[in-house]
Amino acid sequence: MLNPQTVEIEWAGRPLKLETGRMARQADGAVVVQYGETTVLATATAAKEPRSGIDFFPLTVNYQEKTFAAGKIPGGFFKREGRPTEKETLTSRLIDRPIRPLFAKGFKNETQVIATVLSHDLENDPDMVAMVATSAALTISGIPFLGPIGAARVGYIDGEYVLNPTLDELADSKLDLVVAGTRDAVLMVESEAEELPEDVMLGAVMFGHKGFQPVLDAIVKLAQNSAKEPWDVPQDEGAEELTAKVREMAESGLRDAYAITTKTERRDAIAAVKDKVAAELVPEDDDGAFAAKLSGAFKSVEKDVVRGNILSTKSRIDGRDLSTVRPIVSEVGILPRTHGSALFTRGETQALVVATLGTGEDEQFVDALEGTYKESFMLHYNFPPFSVGEVGRMGSPGRREIGHGKLAWRAIHPVLPAKENFPYTLRLVSEITESNGSSSMATVCGSSLALMDAGVPLTRPVAGIAMGLIKEESDFAVLSDILGDEDHLGDMDFKVAGTEEGVTSLQMDIKITGITEEIMQVALNQAKDGRLHILGEMDKALNTARPEVGEFAPRIEVMQIPTDKIREVIGTGGSVIRSIVEETGAKIDIADDGTVKIASPNGESIRAAIAKIKGIAAEPEVGEIYEGKVVKIMDFGAFVNFFGPKDGLVHISQLTQGRPKTVDEVVKEGDKVYVKLLGFDDRGKVRLSMKVVDQETGKELEAEDAS
Repeated sequence: MLNPQTVEIEWAGRPLKLETGRMARQADGAVVVQYGETTVLATATAAKEPRSGIDFFPLTVNYQEKTFAAGKIPGGFFKREGRPTEKETLTSRLIDRPIRPLFAKGFKNETQVIATVLSHDLENDPDMVAMVATSAALTISGIPFLGPIGAARVGYIDGEYVLNPTLDELADSKLDLVVAGTRDAVLMVESEAEELPEDVMLGAVMFGHKGFQPVLDAIVKLAQNSAKEPWDVPQDEGAEELTAKVREMAESGLRDAYAITTKTERRDAIAAVKDKVAAELVPEDDDGAFAAKLSGAFKSVEKDVVRGNILSTKSRIDGRDLSTVRPIVSEVGILPRTHGSALFTRGETQALVVATLGTGEDEQFVDALEGTYKESFMLHYNFPPFSVGEVGRMGSPGRREIGHGKLAWRAIHPVLPAKENFPYTLRLVSEITESNGSSSMATVCGSSLALMDAGVPLTRPVAGIAMGLIKEESDFAVLSDILGDEDHLGDMDFKVAGTEEGVTSLQMDIKITGITEEIMQVALNQAKDGRLHILGEMDKALNTARPEVGEFAPRIEVMQIPTDKIREVIGTGGSVIRSIVEETGAKIDIADDGTVKIASPNGESIRAAIAKIKGIAAEPEVGEIYEGKVVKIMDFGAFVNFFGPKDGLVHISQLTQGRPKTVDEVVKEGDKVYVKLLGFDDRGKVRLSMKVVDQETGKELEAEDAS
């Protein structure tokens, strides 16, 4: 009944196994891939008829992690997987980006890819396995997919590239780069790096491309024995004639429209040309099918006009040359009550970024297959419809918002201060208020400025730039700081972020069948020049962190207590720490290693909390002077409570300084006194001496000054 087909290879020191014919046999294509002991099932299914009335390819990719894969039960009341996690959303995008350009032109059938994590060995990240499984499932499905693609992760440890590092190895890597592509070209790159130079980044991309070639061989071998008959893609008869007619009617008007440098005016002019063409060509009884064909033809003419003009004149839509960055205005501290804020404007793209500093209580708990961990740095990106002059639905963030936010997160993360040096939880929110060009890179620039405005000591400021590509056969042009139209009508979206020292994040998406090492080299070098220019413009507003955190941000002090004192500081049911919080108004967070973080906007509140915690957890030091309270009078001296619950004896000789006085002539119960710890007697009892102390400085006074 079952007839499984398998291919096994050794890949980066671990076994990789591809299998089809055992699971999900009713899908058009289904492949189970096991790498190490991480296992993913990928299925590819397409509707048998094209979707009418559209001028785009309707592809959906869903990556899902089942908690049973790691031997876990989901949290929450319902105890089942719910809405997609950030990791699932990001991995869905990671799979979508390299496969989308490879479907046959004109294929409009609804297509769905589902990648399900069935087992996770906590060593090999399932995202790479899912990409390989998806490629294999599409390749054997018969769906018109011009693959296969391969994918690999690249690390950089001790100056050497590492293919598919394990999760433990990634902790020591200066690079986490994912690359995907075909036999001859790269289609997608996603990375986070610790300020690595451009040549190291390019080397990593090419190392990964070479590294996944054996995977392509394995997929082809599997397909030779199990691939289904390829589907026929119906040719759109009359498409060339329609495009020629639209070109004749619209080309002149489009050239005039694309000579307008302002986005809104240009958009209105283009819409007027399109409406004029539609009024003449679309029949009144059209059900939407012809209008969709016309839209596709109009887009084709648009692409030809814009691309041809750039390649022939090296001049762009807004009049810039290929490498010029649009005018930049950077502003900081523009919001009065926030901890840090920045408004970054580049041409017609603008990001309002706000930084908020919190305590350990504000950390995000992330429930992942690898286990639950705390995240102390969050970056959230919002793209409201008014930013592009449109009306739209407002709701929870979509895949685009999550993806752009994570890209900016990766760019900023490598330059953040170490937690032990700056013990704050950080949240950035980027509100895109205008958009015409890369808003994710504007978010990077605005985030860097907002953090410095909040007093966060970044290693160095970070800037980002988006590069584009126009390629026709052997002729190509790389564009710096692309406009929205250049992104829409171009062949590449290549985003590079980093400092003056090197790259911190790189993301590349290709709309054609791939680009060469030469083009990537040109793009990286041109991006470096643009990034340094942007950093120079940002420096005019702020080039280093403010010396202190914002006026309204919490102050955090860190102290260490012995681990055996943690229980005493917390108290039964948290009673002691609760009382300290109520009395002082400070927030207190105690870690298992005895690290205590005390936070409050009020310095006096922090000092009061520290004093109380020291009174419970610290040991008194011989020779130090302490404030105390007389709690008991005896003939031979006075007992003073001076260090939390600790009492010590001030002998009569220390009270009267040798003069014939009784104890109660010198002090009374309840008196506030200053005492000096002399040491301990033979039985371990505390010995104190009474001291006269200056009320302002706390320094001990000589006898003659005390009077």
